[in-house]
Amino acid sequence: MRIEKDAMGEKRVPGKAWYGIHTCRSMENFNVAGEAVPLAIVHAIVRLKAACATANEQLGLLDQNRSQAIRKACATILTGAHDDQFPVDIFQAGSGTSTQMNVNEVIANLAAVELGGKPGDREMVHPNDHVNKGQSTNNIFPSAIRLASVQLSHRLEAALDQSIASFSEKANQFAGIAKSGRTHLQDAVPITLGQEFAGYARALEKAKTRVANAGENLLEIGVGGNAVGTGINTKPAFRSHIVKALNDSIGLSFRAANNGIEITSFMTDMGQMSAALRLLALDFLKITNDLRLLASGPNTGIREIRLPAVEPGSSIMPGKVNPSICEAANMACIQVVGHDAAVAMACGLGQLELNTHMPLIGANLVRSFNILIRTCTMLDEKCIQGIEADEERCRKNFETSAGLATILNPALGYDKVAALVKEGLASGKNLKTLVAEKKLMTEQELDQLLAGAFGPNL
Repeated sequence: MRIEKDAMGEKRVPGKAWYGIHTCRSMENFNVAGEAVPLAIVHAIVRLKAACATANEQLGLLDQNRSQAIRKACATILTGAHDDQFPVDIFQAGSGTSTQMNVNEVIANLAAVELGGKPGDREMVHPNDHVNKGQSTNNIFPSAIRLASVQLSHRLEAALDQSIASFSEKANQFAGIAKSGRTHLQDAVPITLGQEFAGYARALEKAKTRVANAGENLLEIGVGGNAVGTGINTKPAFRSHIVKALNDSIGLSFRAANNGIEITSFMTDMGQMSAALRLLALDFLKITNDLRLLASGPNTGIREIRLPAVEPGSSIMPGKVNPSICEAANMACIQVVGHDAAVAMACGLGQLELNTHMPLIGANLVRSFNILIRTCTMLDEKCIQGIEADEERCRKNFETSAGLATILNPALGYDKVAALVKEGLASGKNLKTLVAEKKLMTEQELDQLLAGAFGPNL
């Protein structure tokens, strides 16, 4: 153990710990979530600390030796070598001060050792005066959430690209398979299985665009704004130097906030991203439930498609195969909707110059991203790519569908077609057979109508 001092007194700190006294106090005070702030946010804070060290050095506010040692410490942390040194609970002070100081302490102690000192040697490298120079948790923590979210959004977009490609491939594969459409879970006008799957691909394309648009707003960051966004105790060029150093290090296009007050006190941009993730989750809920319905059976359901079998479906019914992947995705998407509800409430609960619910916002955003990235991958690899069509069943449903009657309306009139539908239900005969028996149309006329049954945009 080692003894460290701060404004509140002395405390014993584990001798092998890279964190310090503030982190120890936080670990004693906060243990509600039972879960630390996500490493994606911690690592984003570390990237910002490295950029701030560079900016402070360029502006003559931090000597080169300390600046280099701080950057080296940050680079070491980003390798994952010290991930266990960031244990602070998610539910802490609302600005994220405990995690901010946790990061400051780990960086300071690593830098102090790099310069020949020992952990806890504040004269060598001070967590506040050097690592945190010109910064406040109030702008570092939300900027880190934005940075982490942008990086995760790129991973999600890549995963969506694969799902979109797989649905598009299935759309082409199933392009010639006619089937019955359904509205209100009742027979509707004809459609092809390919058209149905093309609709899924397009829905995910639009979801990806919503995520990308939300990510664009997150590129505006308030780092350098200090406590309330005014930039007090910093040089005017501090913000632009930080942003340039950050962009140079990660190859992205972040920009300094247009209004430091707004960016510090409003978390709405994060709420927009959370909403985009919720909408994607809702699209996946719709798609996976459709797939479950289309695969229902095998003998008493719709059974127009076959989903890949990934496990035995029952502990008591031999041979049963369940849509397990779709069900897992359902639960994942429901969880994302719950995360968004928490984020939305937290975004609206800021007071005056600060939102004091940022750790919750950040943690739930990261959780939602990770869930959706993994859901995309699971669905694509374990379900979408292996879907097969039951062409015979699709054709039978197409030919016996009451919805097929709609295409007869222009030729025979609504009332006469309604009577045919009623007779077909009573006799078990399909409409094509009834039209032929009653000689209401020639076979050639009927074939022409059926050829146009799938609309002009097939």
